[in-house]
Amino acid sequence: MAALAALCGCGANYAWRSHVPADRRLISVPTFRNESGLQEMGAAATRQLLREIQREGSFTVASPDEAQVEVQGVVKSVSAGSVAYNRRTLRRYTGFTMSCEALVTVVDKASGRVIFTDRPYTAETTFASGQDLTTAERDASGRLADELSRLVVDDLLRIDWTGDKDAKGKENAK
Repeated sequence: MAALAALCGCGANYAWRSHVPADRRLISVPTFRNESGLQEMGAAATRQLLREIQREGSFTVASPDEAQVEVQGVVKSVSAGSVAYNRRTLRRYTGFTMSCEALVTVVDKASGRVIFTDRPYTAETTFASGQDLTTAERDASGRLADELSRLVVDDLLRIDWTGDKDAKGKENAK
């Protein structure tokens, strides 16, 4: 009980706050261009990114005209491979991995500065296939888009908006 009281007392002055400045919180995300062979992957990646931005709460989704920050993306490829083998089934391969390669550019529209250009992201997920491989791949693509969105939002939160460093902590060229 005393430990709980001490813990509550210690945390009284701590608050979860965003490090994103108030003048960089309005964000827009145009639909990602899809260069992969998986139908609608660009739209799925955009939808999941918008959901993750809203869930995290540091940014507010805005129209392109009002936005202070814009996130642009290209889904370059989506590939699937087998990882589990079962001799007892007709199809034999029952477990699969799916990976997605995407490039993301973040533009600070308020200052006109490009934060980063064509930063590569790789997202991966696994899925099992029963009789319907197409449905299993479609379900996995949603999880893949979700993983990609978390990676992008994590980088958005690491950006040094003063312009000294990029989202990975490297010095920006000036």
